[in-house]
Amino acid sequence: MANAQSPGSGGRGRPPGPRGPRPPQSGGPKGPRRRSLLQGILYWTMVLGVWGVIFLVAFFAVFAIDLPDTSKLYEVKRQPSISYLDRSGALVAVRGSQYAPPVDLDRLPAYVPKAFVAIEDRWYYWHFGFNPWGIVRSGVYNVTHHGGSLRGGSTITQQLARNLFLTPNQTYRRKAQELVLAVWLEAKFTKKQILELYLNRVYFGAGAYGIEAASQRYFGKPAAQLSLGESALLAGMMKGPSRYSPVAATDRAARRATIVLDEMVRIHAITPQERDQAFATKVRVNPVLANQRAQYFTDWVDDQVRHLVGEPTEDLVVETTLDLPLQASAEEAIQKGVAAARPLGVQQGALISLDGEGRVRAYVGGVDYLQSQFDRATQAHRQAGSSFKPFVYLTAMEAGRTPDTPVVDEPITIGTWTPRNYTGAYLGPITLAVALKESINTVAARLANEVGTSNVAATARRLGITSPIQLDPSMALGAVEVSPLEMAQAYAPFSNGGVFAKGYGIERIRTTSGRVLYDHGVGGGDRRSVIGQPALSYMVQMMRGVIQSGTGTRAAVKGYDLAGKTGTTSDYKDAWFIGYTGGFVTAVWVGKDDNTPMKKVTGGGAPAGIWHDYMTAALPRLRVQPIPGGDVAPPPPDEGSDPIADIVNGVSQLLHGDHEAEPAPSPEEAPH
Repeated sequence: MANAQSPGSGGRGRPPGPRGPRPPQSGGPKGPRRRSLLQGILYWTMVLGVWGVIFLVAFFAVFAIDLPDTSKLYEVKRQPSISYLDRSGALVAVRGSQYAPPVDLDRLPAYVPKAFVAIEDRWYYWHFGFNPWGIVRSGVYNVTHHGGSLRGGSTITQQLARNLFLTPNQTYRRKAQELVLAVWLEAKFTKKQILELYLNRVYFGAGAYGIEAASQRYFGKPAAQLSLGESALLAGMMKGPSRYSPVAATDRAARRATIVLDEMVRIHAITPQERDQAFATKVRVNPVLANQRAQYFTDWVDDQVRHLVGEPTEDLVVETTLDLPLQASAEEAIQKGVAAARPLGVQQGALISLDGEGRVRAYVGGVDYLQSQFDRATQAHRQAGSSFKPFVYLTAMEAGRTPDTPVVDEPITIGTWTPRNYTGAYLGPITLAVALKESINTVAARLANEVGTSNVAATARRLGITSPIQLDPSMALGAVEVSPLEMAQAYAPFSNGGVFAKGYGIERIRTTSGRVLYDHGVGGGDRRSVIGQPALSYMVQMMRGVIQSGTGTRAAVKGYDLAGKTGTTSDYKDAWFIGYTGGFVTAVWVGKDDNTPMKKVTGGGAPAGIWHDYMTAALPRLRVQPIPGGDVAPPPPDEGSDPIADIVNGVSQLLHGDHEAEPAPSPEEAPH
């Protein structure tokens, strides 16, 4: 009989008691096991690596779709350069792009490439095209600075990629493509080759591409002769070629060069002693750039080149009419004259000189080209004031008057307009010569009304005024807007014997190989006579009086035959002096760009002073002759005529002249 088991006993005869944990049994299921720290690092490294590879593949696939063609790496596409020469062949300026043959890195002083590496990419020799830490820093900046331009954190290789293949647009897509191309460049070229390409292709401002062109343009020497200080200046320009230009921003460029030299010391590219020696060595900028002479003139003729020969396809040489020594004197006179008159509200000035055939010999469009590129010599149109009166008087001379014709300075009303004299006083009976010399407004207004304002306008256009001329009676006092160039060319016939002389600045345009594309002398130009005798002689005699004893005495230069006219517009907004000698005329204007009044500045003040200072320097260089046609004797009176009766009739005619001209609103007078 089987043995019975007691309750609670194990089926296998185990004694009763509390149950404890079951001991592990061989062959049973296993629980989870923890990885060691090393195992975890390896695991997550593999996971991140896989995802990183996936990301990089996707990144390159997305941004490499529309990458530019890299097969034309060594092709250089540029705008041709245009070199402007003055009348004696001296270089005035160079416009357009300038490249030079690529320079071998081994031929440069060792500190030249080191300067660029120190300031642009000090980890250049250690990265593979991009600097991850630089990208992170730039990303943080771009996130925290909304609305501005993106900061790239670009390496030298990335900058080269951008210069060679991409646009300067600052977008995330362009930055990504820049990185892709940088990696490609690093894989294809050595560090030396990349740095050499970079130095030969980067833009240095002033139209210069590459280290050789920059060295020639800024310092007038090959890159192989660059000093340490010059190298630091060029390297510093990479942050902004115009902002850190040694020409346009001398102090800022010097401070930037100091930073470059300090960085070179920090990375042990140079010693502190070499840096100190660089500080002690003066850097001299190419005088053509440093002087910034004739920039307004260069802008003026540069626009004309395209109209004359079309868009250039090769490097050009433009031979101009400019005389650089005269230009230097003109710029100095304008700068000093405006500075001296600044307390009176004078802010700007312009000056144009023409010879008797219309050649522009000096051209100043403003006080400081770097501060304002607006050209007041041709682009600004300002009221001529009393400098317009010679066209009124010439019309009267051609209609039979003479300098001795008697007139009366007294109040006059033409329609609803009542002009007043500058002084508020009236001289009574005088001659036309005195009226012009003293710039009497009432006489000029009456004279224009008698001969007809339309005839006066025709005279002005015949001599060279091209701007619209309104025919209201106030035009007699210069209520006509003109440019200094127009006034100079309209006065030129007074200086050259009565011949039309349109102002021009380009004599010849040729390629660097010598092929002539344009020649001003071909065709002869327009040299028609526009003032006959005795009118020319009368005008010269009267305008001499302006300088000898009239409103323009400040312009006088002892020992020379000079004539001219002052001009001041209503409320003193514009002041002029246009004067001439034999075959040479100069127009000067001063005022404000906002067309607000100055403090009683007249044409006989600051403009005449500028004219005097400039012409004092210019006249000895010009070797001018007396004014031609200025001393013709007046014709004898007709037989049987009564001179006294003629005078009485003339006065009567002037006192009771034709006042049927259409009335116009009364403007402010234009004294002097």
